[in-house]
Amino acid sequence: MLIVLSPAKAMNFTPPDQNVTATTPDMAADIAELDKTTRKLTVSQLKRLMDLSDNLAQLNRERFQAFDPAMEDGLQAAFAFNGDVYAGLKARELDRKGLAYAQEHVRILSGLYGLLRPLDAIQPYRLEMGTRLKTKRGPSLYAFWGDRIATALDQAMAGHKDRTLVNCASGEYFGAVDLKALKAPVVNVRFLEEKDGSAKIISFFAKKARGLMARYAIDHRLDKAIDLKAFDSEGYRFQPSASTDAEWVFSRPQPPPPSAAKKG
Repeated sequence: MLIVLSPAKAMNFTPPDQNVTATTPDMAADIAELDKTTRKLTVSQLKRLMDLSDNLAQLNRERFQAFDPAMEDGLQAAFAFNGDVYAGLKARELDRKGLAYAQEHVRILSGLYGLLRPLDAIQPYRLEMGTRLKTKRGPSLYAFWGDRIATALDQAMAGHKDRTLVNCASGEYFGAVDLKALKAPVVNVRFLEEKDGSAKIISFFAKKARGLMARYAIDHRLDKAIDLKAFDSEGYRFQPSASTDAEWVFSRPQPPPPSAAKKG
């Protein structure tokens, strides 16, 4: 079983409390090839490509200029990403055995790096997978990565007894996985919030829940995707009547917004 997550736009490069050896991203040749394009991007191009403010466009141009695909220094991806998914994952609180499990059973999709293990060292960047960045391989990052990410995912599951891919990524990022090339079966996961007799996806809660599910698998050392149906973190429960073999639905009573919870 392998769980895939999206990265986060927000990043935190503060070193973790524990000393953990970083690994090197696998798709080095592809990263170096993409670097040839990204380092040429101007501030105005970055603004247009990712709908950024002037300040963010300038920051990310500086990041691309400083990026070195051969550099092995950096911070482990699971520690560096700092969005809602990673608030659920809480990678900085994992012990060495938990991190070792995550390294084998979790992958992070990335516009710049393709596919990352949690302990792969990364440098500061922002490159959203949906970006229509033209390269020699085509008009978008989807074209650039082609079937490479799917192939890498199959390779990552080669030694697993259960070769199911559990999709806890966003549609934008999972769109980079060529399902025609992928040999593994896929289970998509949805998280719903129940209120006033109806259930719906609320982005903030759904993102955090994806990280919570990955953390649940890590804490329980799960090897089979089917065991994720017991996921019950923060009140979620599997809903068999709303689920299919290819899509598992989890729901819970909708909690108050984070701001309201803090006030209370």
